[in-house]
Amino acid sequence: MLILKSVDDLLEHIRDVQESVIELSTDSLMKMSNFIEKNHLEIDEEISTSLQYQDIITQQLNASIEAINSMRKSIDIFLHAQKSDENLANDSLKKLQVKFTATLKEAKEKRSRFSGKSAQNSSDSDEIEFF
Repeated sequence: MLILKSVDDLLEHIRDVQESVIELSTDSLMKMSNFIEKNHLEIDEEISTSLQYQDIITQQLNASIEAINSMRKSIDIFLHAQKSDENLANDSLKKLQVKFTATLKEAKEKRSRFSGKSAQNSSDSDEIEFF
């Protein structure tokens, strides 16, 4: 199942990139916080919203990392099963499909929860798209 190994490698790369982006986001947030504190600046609504968006971005990246890890684990289980028992592999493939579907549903639910917009503002043209 060379194709699944390639998918797994790609998912690992995406996860690693997202983890790096989370680190950059955290460093950026700390630098902004230190600057605000050092200069005794007052946080207005616009800055507060920006800081909240930064937190939402990190939450969304973490949610997609969780989804990737779940998919990679399922692929790994399938690949091991495929080597030892074809019948078990077919069953595992069905389970993999169920897990992928559940992971996608959970990711979409997390998107909904962390969208940063209330239900009444969902038609705003400046809405940010998340995973």
